[in-house]
Amino acid sequence: MSNGLEARLVELGVTLPDAPAPAANYVPFVQIGDIVYVSGQISNGPDGLITGKLGDDMSTEQGADAAKSCAISLLAQVKAACGGDLNRLVRAVKLTGFVNSTADYTDQPKVINGASDFLVAAMGDAGRHSRSAVSAASLPLGVAVEIEGIFQIK
Repeated sequence: MSNGLEARLVELGVTLPDAPAPAANYVPFVQIGDIVYVSGQISNGPDGLITGKLGDDMSTEQGADAAKSCAISLLAQVKAACGGDLNRLVRAVKLTGFVNSTADYTDQPKVINGASDFLVAAMGDAGRHSRSAVSAASLPLGVAVEIEGIFQIK
């Protein structure tokens, strides 16, 4: 993957933002050996927070875009964990996605596909990961999606 990931991000039209700072008393990531655990990243885009409730005022496609924004922030955190060198990223291991949705909404996996599809587009097979996609009655600041991730680095 090496320089390929940075080049692929450019091809995809994605510029990684600075790694978001934690909003409370926690750290944005913890590294243990070659594994980096990244705290939940909330849906945030160029115009600010991406808020809404799936099954109410937000479509599944809009939710998938929100999930992609979370994946971009996850990669920004991994880049920070690697001292700015994405060449150290080996693979995505696991995502846990939380979707702000109504009680009767059942397409949480389609929403989190926005993150999963982006990681595979950017990283190829190294972006394939295990995953959970669950509903939440609400999320911090009213955001649509929050995703945490586990990554392997070298």
